[in-house]
Amino acid sequence: MRHQCRVPQLGRPDDQRKAMLRGLTTQLIREGRVTTTKARAKALRDETERMISLAKDGSLAARRRALGYIYDKQLVHALFEKASERYGDRSGGYTRIIRTVPRRGDNAEMAIIELV
Repeated sequence: MRHQCRVPQLGRPDDQRKAMLRGLTTQLIREGRVTTTKARAKALRDETERMISLAKDGSLAARRRALGYIYDKQLVHALFEKASERYGDRSGGYTRIIRTVPRRGDNAEMAIIELV
């Protein structure tokens, strides 16, 4: 039973789920928007907002934590340079989830997640 376990499982084992979320987070920060399922978008929102909060902090420890999570080293440096000026006045809510049409093959709820 998973009573009060708030981690979205996404139908994957731990290692596959973490790798998938790391890849999606890297892609979202690089591209600015990603089309995926609604459940994945909701799980991705938490991870992306955590990385942007680390970038706003800007300390060396925060940079090392982000380097350990995001796959692209140059992307982390660019994020840390631009995050304070882009999100300096916001205290959260760096992403937006927009629902789209269901996927044709299996009718899964699809969504676009983008950086605000």
